[in-house]
Amino acid sequence: MYHPLRRKDKEINDPLEVKDVLQEAQHITVAMTIRDEPYLVTLSHGYDEERNCLYFHCAPEGKKVGILRANPRVWGQALIDGGYQQGNCDHLYRTAQFSGRVTFVEDQSEKEHALHIMIRHLDANPEKVIKEQITPHSTSRILIGRIDIDYMSGKKADKVIVQL
Repeated sequence: MYHPLRRKDKEINDPLEVKDVLQEAQHITVAMTIRDEPYLVTLSHGYDEERNCLYFHCAPEGKKVGILRANPRVWGQALIDGGYQQGNCDHLYRTAQFSGRVTFVEDQSEKEHALHIMIRHLDANPEKVIKEQITPHSTSRILIGRIDIDYMSGKKADKVIVQL
């Protein structure tokens, strides 16, 4: 559901800049619903620009998984928090909003691909972690979710604006 921004000066118009937020953010927050009941989770993730999707991992069962199996449509946000600007009553930030559909990955090679993307996104020494921890045994114990993005937008406040 697209709704134009009221403050056009805060809109991120460059798709690459929106994707940068997905690449840079440490977490995403994802909203889902079941029977008109909302549910919200914060997830570590990895953004695959080539496939325009986000990967996350979780336990093979639980509330989130049950909801997503019943209704795979999600809305989410990534936030880069620039912080409250003391004495200016202003807050700096960049956000990327997205909608999409979640699929749970069954293919072993895609599971490994997803984990490589997530580890490279989060870890300071990703190749060591990948070498030591990505095994058929470790990947068989987790569930990988893929959010195929069908809409993205962005918003930012990257400078203090004093309004009198």
